[in-house]
Amino acid sequence: MNKHIYTIIALLSICAGAAGFYLINKTKQLSLPEYALHYQQARPISAFTLTDELGQPFNNEQLQDKWSLVFFGYTSCPDVCPTTLQNLNFIYEDLTNIASNSQVLLVSVDPKRDSREKLEQYIGYFNPNFKALRAEHDVLFPFSRNLGLMYAITSKEASKDKVEVPAGDEDYWVDHSASLVLINPAGKIAAIFRPEQVVGDVPSIDNEKLLSDYQKIVALYP
Repeated sequence: MNKHIYTIIALLSICAGAAGFYLINKTKQLSLPEYALHYQQARPISAFTLTDELGQPFNNEQLQDKWSLVFFGYTSCPDVCPTTLQNLNFIYEDLTNIASNSQVLLVSVDPKRDSREKLEQYIGYFNPNFKALRAEHDVLFPFSRNLGLMYAITSKEASKDKVEVPAGDEDYWVDHSASLVLINPAGKIAAIFRPEQVVGDVPSIDNEKLLSDYQKIVALYP
């Protein structure tokens, strides 16, 4: 009787050791991202509704089952926005090779000047597969805070702690983050890619580093 018990215990020990070895090897194979701010527990996104460049509503449902790279910008932006969108266009095929359900979203921080039609023309210039979204500030500002991508309007009459522009004032620009937010297929924030700051250069995210971490983060998703 004791002999059978010892045999069972030995078999269980072997199985447990094999399972542990498998898990250790699997963990080693799944490398963690090196450059992005990666959240081990993805952050939820509050309910929102924006409008896309085709005039269709865009809300939390459109984030489901997709890997979304979200960028804040505006069509009058002289440097960061076109640079970022151009760089994303260069690597878009690589992104879709890593995850075929990848999408790139530009969210306008200038609803006063960025009409739906203007956004459609602007985003189509960089890549027809990209989407552009807009909303008035009462919707946009809470959404930006939720994603951690802040913006502020700067003009002669508007201080940086406000998001409203006086009627008729077209002489302003918008300070905004140059980071990219990565949203996972569950519609939650998985990571933030921050730009590299080099004196004299436009802040930008290194494409090779982005792709490297993008692949690692996608691989970590169950």
